[in-house]
Amino acid sequence: MALIVQKFGGTSVGDVEKIRNVAAKVIGTKIKGNDVVVVVSAMSGATDYLINLGKQVTKNPSKREMDMLISTGEQVSIALLSMAIHDLGVDAISYNAAQIGIKTTADFTKAKILDINTEKIMKSLKEGKIVVVAGFQGIDEEGNITTLGRGGSDTTAVAISASLKADRCDIYTDVDGVYTADPRIVKDAKKLSLISHDEMLELASMGAKVLHDRSVIFAMKYGVPLRVVSTFIENEGTLVVKENLDMEDMVITGIAKKTDETQVNISGIPDRPGVASGIFNKLGESNINVNMIVQSVGRDSKSQISFTVLSTDIDETKKIMDELKKELSAEEVSYNQDIAIVSVVGIGMRSHSGVAASVFDVLAKAGINIQMISTSEIKISVVIMKDRADDAMRLLHKRFFGE
Repeated sequence: MALIVQKFGGTSVGDVEKIRNVAAKVIGTKIKGNDVVVVVSAMSGATDYLINLGKQVTKNPSKREMDMLISTGEQVSIALLSMAIHDLGVDAISYNAAQIGIKTTADFTKAKILDINTEKIMKSLKEGKIVVVAGFQGIDEEGNITTLGRGGSDTTAVAISASLKADRCDIYTDVDGVYTADPRIVKDAKKLSLISHDEMLELASMGAKVLHDRSVIFAMKYGVPLRVVSTFIENEGTLVVKENLDMEDMVITGIAKKTDETQVNISGIPDRPGVASGIFNKLGESNINVNMIVQSVGRDSKSQISFTVLSTDIDETKKIMDELKKELSAEEVSYNQDIAIVSVVGIGMRSHSGVAASVFDVLAKAGINIQMISTSEIKISVVIMKDRADDAMRLLHKRFFGE
């Protein structure tokens, strides 16, 4: 008997018929002799509806109250799925995060999981029940409801898998695996049977929406076997595994784009030690994550720093930058929301040279201007204008994967 954790996203439980389909799929896994824990997202569109509802009441809703509001979406899903399982003759029980003690930080709307109490889950499994858990949410030390940010149900599923020492965690979604690029943009994208944790983490963090990046971090840290598979068709999906030597034969594994970031430029600031540290410390104190950073120095001992942040953090970022402009006597602070970050990822870069040159050549020939560049051992990312992002993905895919 194996212990399987299955996660179903919003599109998988988008209506009653789909919920019944998920119930049948979950029962099928149970009938094979497995213990099953199911993690469920809110029904497709429910979270957006709740967010819009809150913003109709006030333009600046409290983050605590927003978490209280949007966490209800998952509670609806787990109740309906448990009912559907019961209706098919199998015992099930639903739990929200508070009931099973998913402890998180107090960072409302983007909390991080600290601990999970598996006692109730294990007791229910021993009683022969299918356990249905609300994804995306937790509780802080004060008992406040928190949410983990978009895609947080993936993180819930992998964290529960790690806590239970599950044999496998299956992430069910509306695609049948991980592709070399988004097949909705690149029609010749190829499905991968295997991908390394490191590659999946880079792709997830740079815009590939198949898995949430924090879920991959949990899988890497705790050795959780992870599989991405379709809810709607029978297939083997894509296994996310530890790296092996054969994987380096493939130079590039995937291409992703990120369109939810804003570029921030602060120019005419003093070129002296501690300036950059002061800027990014203040952003960090407000829990604002910075992605790409570029610093340049002019002849007049003045420098410019450009960086990107999530567009959802831009209002708070602007407040901080207004303070810093005065504090540093900066000449100008500007913002550009019309950007995209396109990334080329592959562990094969470690043993194959010329990848960066190929990326820059492809973009130059297409007249796509690069505004910022960031590299790691297995990734090259460029900031370009948003309206050229899809073109860039198609052209780069053609260069590295052919027609």
